[in-house]
Amino acid sequence: MPTFKLVLSDPLSGKARQFEIKDPLAQRFVGLRIGEEIDGTVLKELIELPKGVKIRITGGSGVEGAPMHPGVPGPVKRYILADGPPGYRPRKRGMRKKKLVRGDTITDSIVQINAVLVYPEGYSGPPAIPLGAKELEKLKGGKTEEAAASQ
Repeated sequence: MPTFKLVLSDPLSGKARQFEIKDPLAQRFVGLRIGEEIDGTVLKELIELPKGVKIRITGGSGVEGAPMHPGVPGPVKRYILADGPPGYRPRKRGMRKKKLVRGDTITDSIVQINAVLVYPEGYSGPPAIPLGAKELEKLKGGKTEEAAASQ
């Protein structure tokens, strides 16, 4: 019985929210690969999404902390010679390192799934993950309570 943490990012608002997904909803994600899209209505119990919105899987990580890698097919763990993200950020140009990564397929041993909302073309409504009060205040150009208190 898989349990996942789904980190859902909204490109319109620039915000992300984390959801805990348990059975039977978690079974809908098992077997999906990085880059695949599913209909947004599967999350109707957790968040209200606009009509036509899809969810694109962008990555995740396993129980040991190894990131999912789009270049490793299947539900496996492998050591790769990494020269850049995901899983390794070289300190100097040209550096490479042997790193443990997971495959691009979601299994029971994945604990976190990263995903992004994909809006239909021509969508002009509000974002599914709304901005908070502080962000709205910044957009309006006003001072926030913290900025006013520090002066």
